[in-house]
Amino acid sequence: MDVPAFPARWEVRDPVLIADTFSSHVWKVWLRDGLHAVIKALKPFDDVEDELRGAHYLAWRNGEGTVRLLGLEGQSMLLEYAGETMLSHVLDTEGDATATDIAAEVMTRLLSPSDRAFPPDLQPLRERFSSLFRKAKADRTAGRTTLYAQAANIAETVLAAPHDIRPLHGDLHHENILCSKRGWLAIDPKGVLGDPAFDAANMFYNPLDRDDLCLDPERIARMAETFSKTLGQDVRNILDHAIAYGCLSAAWHAEDGNDKDEKRELAVAEAIRQVRALSF
Repeated sequence: MDVPAFPARWEVRDPVLIADTFSSHVWKVWLRDGLHAVIKALKPFDDVEDELRGAHYLAWRNGEGTVRLLGLEGQSMLLEYAGETMLSHVLDTEGDATATDIAAEVMTRLLSPSDRAFPPDLQPLRERFSSLFRKAKADRTAGRTTLYAQAANIAETVLAAPHDIRPLHGDLHHENILCSKRGWLAIDPKGVLGDPAFDAANMFYNPLDRDDLCLDPERIARMAETFSKTLGQDVRNILDHAIAYGCLSAAWHAEDGNDKDEKRELAVAEAIRQVRALSF
């Protein structure tokens, strides 16, 4: 594809397209100082505001636990290059427990205090759950008792009594945590505001191609215990957030007509619900 015109003030050269996703084109470039960087050029799509909130979150984090935002021009971001070693690679070579421990360390850094005011446009967690609430309402109206309805009740409970309210990454998983020259860093945040347990929730559903792990009760319990210690929260609260998150993700897939991924998310959420039922 043709290389777009990047802002002259960024002084980048030799762009190479490294990813073409539903939301963006991602280019690896050279900077004037001889270091690599990444340009993420957003496409026009429904959730572009998620990406822009994410850019504002990166600016606020200023490199603590995340890649640095080096520039923002319209809908293009100039980002620190974080390398190519994803957390999923560690899972494959060193095991799930090691990968989960690394994710917990990154989570701790992401939640570390900042003396700067956080961005005003971060999405409140209740707003982020709107698709789940709509799906649960439709099921109830139709007289269906579903996991969506149960998860919506769980979401209402955890939203009513948050353990804490912090700026959150919003999409933390094994392919959004990379090993850079500065250590493990998170990329591609969504910029959410709410209980930190929400940032642990997505980890239970990943990697997406490892249902042998994601459906395993022992792995679910072990992961919940790790994040419970990291966040200083009860295991049951971690599991509740995981159930609610999975059904939210399933609701998004339902809206997109993606039956396969909807069923997959619901299956993992049900496995987590069963572990939660044993947690007294």
